[in-house]
Amino acid sequence: MSDKRRRKSLSIFRPTLSSLTPIHDSAIDSAPPGRAINQKKNRTSSFFSPTRSSSPSTPSSPVLERTNSASSFGVPPSPKSRPRTLQRPERPSSKMFGSFRSMHSAQDEDDKLVRTSSKHSSINEEAPALLNVSGMVVLHHGEVQMTAGMFRKKSLYLVLTDTHLLRFKNQAKASDAFPSIPASLGRSNTIRHSRMSSSGSLYELQISAEAHFSVPLHNIVAAYKLDDGRPYFSIEIAYLDEASNNASAMTLQCNDPRESDGWLSVLRAAIKHSRLTDPLPFEKRTIEYVARAMEYESDYDPQHFRMFKVVTRATKSGGRSSSDDLTKLTSNICYLGIGIHKVHLIPLQMQKSAKPSSNTSLSDLSGDSYGIATLNSLYVQESDDAFQLGFRIPLKQASLLYLASSCVDDIARCIRQTAEFVRPEWIQQPFIWDVPQNLEESLLPLPASEPDDHLHFDRTLIAYCVGYNIDASNIRYTVNYSCDDAPEFELRTPTNPRRTNYNLLELLAVMRALRYNESFNTIAFRNIKLDVLYGVHDPYGSVDTALSTRSGDHVFLPQQDQQQPWLIVHEIQSLALKSRRLRRLDFSHSLSRRPTDTDGSRDRGSGICEAIFPLCLQQLTNVDWIVLNGIILSDSDVDYLFAAAVEKLCHFRALELGQCGLTDRSLRTVLQAMSHQRPTLESIDLGGNMARLDPETFNQQIDCFQHIRILNFSNIQVTGGTDPFIAARILLNWKLEELNLCGIKLNQRSVDALSSYLASSQSETLRYLRLDQCQLTGKDVASLLQAMATGREQSRVLHLYLSENRLEQEHDALAECFRRSETPSHVTMQMVEYDDERKFQALIAALSSNVTLKYLDMSRTSLPLDASEETCKTLRFMFETNRNLEELNISGEQSHLEVVTLGSGLSAALKGLERNLSLRVLRVERQALELPGANALASVLQSNTTLREIHCENNKINLQAFTTLVNAVNHNTALMYLPNMDQDRALARKNIDREIDEMRETSQSVAAKSAKSTMKRTVGAAIAGGRSFSSRSAPKTVEPPKYTEQDIRAAVGSLVQSWDMQVSRLQNYLQRNYCLANGIPIPEITTSSPRESSDRPPTAGSLMTALRDATLDRTPTVELDFQLGEKSAAYTTSGYLDNSYDIAPSNGYSDGSPTNDYSDQEYLEKLVIYGEDGDDTGPGLMMAKEIQGL
Repeated sequence: MSDKRRRKSLSIFRPTLSSLTPIHDSAIDSAPPGRAINQKKNRTSSFFSPTRSSSPSTPSSPVLERTNSASSFGVPPSPKSRPRTLQRPERPSSKMFGSFRSMHSAQDEDDKLVRTSSKHSSINEEAPALLNVSGMVVLHHGEVQMTAGMFRKKSLYLVLTDTHLLRFKNQAKASDAFPSIPASLGRSNTIRHSRMSSSGSLYELQISAEAHFSVPLHNIVAAYKLDDGRPYFSIEIAYLDEASNNASAMTLQCNDPRESDGWLSVLRAAIKHSRLTDPLPFEKRTIEYVARAMEYESDYDPQHFRMFKVVTRATKSGGRSSSDDLTKLTSNICYLGIGIHKVHLIPLQMQKSAKPSSNTSLSDLSGDSYGIATLNSLYVQESDDAFQLGFRIPLKQASLLYLASSCVDDIARCIRQTAEFVRPEWIQQPFIWDVPQNLEESLLPLPASEPDDHLHFDRTLIAYCVGYNIDASNIRYTVNYSCDDAPEFELRTPTNPRRTNYNLLELLAVMRALRYNESFNTIAFRNIKLDVLYGVHDPYGSVDTALSTRSGDHVFLPQQDQQQPWLIVHEIQSLALKSRRLRRLDFSHSLSRRPTDTDGSRDRGSGICEAIFPLCLQQLTNVDWIVLNGIILSDSDVDYLFAAAVEKLCHFRALELGQCGLTDRSLRTVLQAMSHQRPTLESIDLGGNMARLDPETFNQQIDCFQHIRILNFSNIQVTGGTDPFIAARILLNWKLEELNLCGIKLNQRSVDALSSYLASSQSETLRYLRLDQCQLTGKDVASLLQAMATGREQSRVLHLYLSENRLEQEHDALAECFRRSETPSHVTMQMVEYDDERKFQALIAALSSNVTLKYLDMSRTSLPLDASEETCKTLRFMFETNRNLEELNISGEQSHLEVVTLGSGLSAALKGLERNLSLRVLRVERQALELPGANALASVLQSNTTLREIHCENNKINLQAFTTLVNAVNHNTALMYLPNMDQDRALARKNIDREIDEMRETSQSVAAKSAKSTMKRTVGAAIAGGRSFSSRSAPKTVEPPKYTEQDIRAAVGSLVQSWDMQVSRLQNYLQRNYCLANGIPIPEITTSSPRESSDRPPTAGSLMTALRDATLDRTPTVELDFQLGEKSAAYTTSGYLDNSYDIAPSNGYSDGSPTNDYSDQEYLEKLVIYGEDGDDTGPGLMMAKEIQGL
């Protein structure tokens, strides 16, 4: 079997980069320009590449013209001609693998050999007929061996000049062209190794006896050692003619490694010198082709665009179990494009006459792309042009690219600079950088980037998202500048409303983008589920698994030698180690796991404690405020915490462990550990745990803390007794900013201790006092309010929470404090259940004279009945006279179990806001205001100029009421917020659907009752014929609804359109107000409205009103449809309305409306049903007679 057939047998395999142009040896010129050459040209250049057509009339091997000119490439013909015995015609070889060489005739030997080329040639040759060698400088020359067949190799003579690499048959031929080369003294005694080309080799070099060709040095893509496992030292030289887009290669075999290294060294130096002295730019069409390919990947930026010619090197394969192993046996030339986020391998541009082979897909033609952010290794060989790139996405195996290029130094520098550009804050890049020393020393620092508020966090995040193939627009975050330890980075829920959690790659992209970024003092993952990182480790490892500090010092953690770190552990440790400015980490409610201790094994814990506390123990991080609220901690987590907290050098400022499932034992352990941090501890949060505290023991444990600012023991069970929960002497030692005792039953001594603290100057810093569900009475709260006001002329800036207490008891003392303005600036007292309306009325009256309260939340206040007229008048008077209240919440409650509203009289009370001069925010949700309440608010907006926000959703506001509000906003230029009433709109839609169902039920019942009488009337009229038929004796028909499905669709569509129009108007008016308040030019879209405010608001609040408007444009009648031979699909035996009505379609009956075929008798009955006023002479009866006559 011939070699050609053996190679075709490999065409069943598909490589990974099938579109790349394989390199084939330049052995086609071994055959003379006869039948052997044509056979070679008809062969596909590679079975792994697209088919390239060749012109049959064009020779595919170079021919050199021999002349007598000393300055040209050529010498007179040799006087010795080949023996005539060698000129016999070719005959089939009897060997299994015959030679591909054809014999030349004497005429061919004597004729001048003119050098020609073809753009479809399979080798890259010098196009001119004569090659001037007068100016060439010979740099190196010698005899080498090249493969010439399956089991043969051929000795040739190579000459390297400063511009070309030339190949000759022997040294004598080379000496004729270059006199500096000595003539041959005989055949060199070289050791001949038999080279066997495996079945996987897709290119074989066949050298003709008279082939003389040259390769310009600027066409050489790479020269590198060929590691094919054979017992000789091979060099592969790949070259590309960009004009003809043909790629070729030659393989040089040397018997001595020094000879191989010598050729490679001088050849690389000559190529580099040629590229520097006479650079050859890329053709315009090539640049456009590569740019288009990169633009297709959304990675083209003119400021960050580089391209190179590279070779994908052939590599050894230990086996051939797959087609991917076979592709490693061949080399290909392609373009390497480097964009702003990716590295692209782009196949050579196909010739216009070439067509992709049948086994080439579009994805193959587009090449492959790899994210710069996923680069994990870059190796550059010092002895040749070979280099290796490795890219790895987390939890996936690395993709290795074995490449070679004469521009390897430029490629490595460009990739390094791009990696540093997308990660400008990274001191150590997270990939292996193994390059020669001279290349390392030639690296220059990147120029300074433009200033950025967050140190180019977005740039790094986008780079990771592109590398991980995720959508960066789905990641949402905020930066808070008004909190403690600001600025704070807070990751929010995904942008996609259909998703509530991030996937693993999205979280890794965010966390790795935050590394080394020192623009944030706080990083918060509050309410962001990190469960996808819990318990997961990367089976393929990570280049940065060995942790190190920001300065590069290695970190040794004993527990990590015993078990492989999880991703959540590794990423949190990297965040804490790489940023010196990071002080606070917030993981509140980020894990939903629960400890799972089993027999013989201990729960490993949440992973967060394992990541942070060992670093704190060794003082390797500056994080000293750790928030773990809502994460169930195991014994392992408590052990990590205890080991770090007992070390005084940790200097913890806060350990927030609310709702962490702490038991009595674990809570005592935590408090004992915290006592060692008493000089620095500022915040303790142990609320929501199921442990029980004894007040006496607890006071002894917390007495040692000196600088506590925030204390949260909410919902902690306290043992009975008369001792105060926190003694006054302990409180007086602290300058608290927030105290949370919600859910703890406070006895009288506890209330007295709080009153003593509030009356002292130590409480001046207190801003939040949370006493919800503490079973306080009105008298208890009055004593606290009086203590706050003691010795103060101005109001106390403090937010007091008093929700769900028994304030209705001894309420008079509380109302008196409100009347005397002994209240702080903010009070929240939700869900107060008054058993007597007069108490609520007294509190409202006290607010009329209050001058200290600025914020009041009285939402979900319950009265025995709806507010009386007297109470509403008091509320209106309070609105008119209060001059200090800025935000008021009087929202109600509407749930399945409870409905709490103030009644219909609230609408009249709201009109008191017309004279109010202080209120800025009004919340009046779920109070069933309906149209009267909307009219009242519209009246307020006509004259009030201080209101900025009105929250009035869930008030049964229909379209007419909403339009009234929008028209009022048109006249108000101060309002900044009014809801779109989405909930009310949904409720209105449900009411319309209910109306439609009622109309269907009515239509069906009417049709059922009149069916029997209609049949009798029709038959009687037909029998009577010309005789008179008294209408009195016939039962009267009941006229069913006149509205068709089309009418209903038109009416509903009109309502939807009207809602949308009003929402658009509202947004335009609010945008206008915002622009006016901030001095921004008003956009043109807000200056015009589709409906002027002077127009009468639409009254289409119900379906019937809209139907009356829709029926003005009625479609043809049923009689006309019948005359035209069409039975309308909209009419059924139950009337015009059908039970399968779908509100989504908007016109016609071809969208799925039911179609029923009726008999003539049934259709006759329908026509009689819809006769006018039951008249037997109506058109329906006349048509019925005609049908029966037929």
